Amino acid sequence: MWPPVAVELPERHEDTPAPGTDLPPHYAYCFGCGDRQEDGLHLRASVGEGQRIRSRFTVTEAHQGAPGLAHGGLLACAFDEALGTTVGNLLRRPAVTGRLETDFLRPVPVGTTLVIDARLDGVAGRKVYVSAEGRIDAEDGPVAVRARALFVLVELKHFIDNGRAEDLRAVAADPSLLGSRPVELNP
Repeated sequence: MWPPVAVELPERHEDTPAPGTDLPPHYAYCFGCGDRQEDGLHLRASVGEGQRIRSRFTVTEAHQGAPGLAHGGLLACAFDEALGTTVGNLLRRPAVTGRLETDFLRPVPVGTTLVIDARLDGVAGRKVYVSAEGRIDAEDGPVAVRARALFVLVELKHFIDNGRAEDLRAVAADPSLLGSRPVELNP
């Protein structure tokens, strides 16, 4: 059963961009979505209808596990990013991954674009449940990976207390390193 507990399905935050809107990276050096990570995933996301976000990333040679195939851990990373993007953009609250389950249904070759449709499944207190499907090369392509996750809402202080000091100073000096997405700091 998913979610495994009784949840409420919250409304999209009032500042969630309109469906079809492309979303910026949340942090320039994020391995999942950042523009400044040379061998990162460069995952791109756009707002869907209702409680959905669609993400895409293309598997490159740097993402291989077995010859010519995406590394399974890297695919899990892509789903972590896509699911986190869904939580962050629909709720506008800071959250971290508490648990991630990934089911690999078919190989994902180098050169493939994985289309990941993620949805917010519900909230129970600080726990946020999300799930996703990844399809090969098209939104109606064959399903290659499924995932579901539990994210935990945190205070912004979590990142300040645990982040590397030089990175925090760099963001303070250049706020453009963070995406333009505002978050609710005191909901």
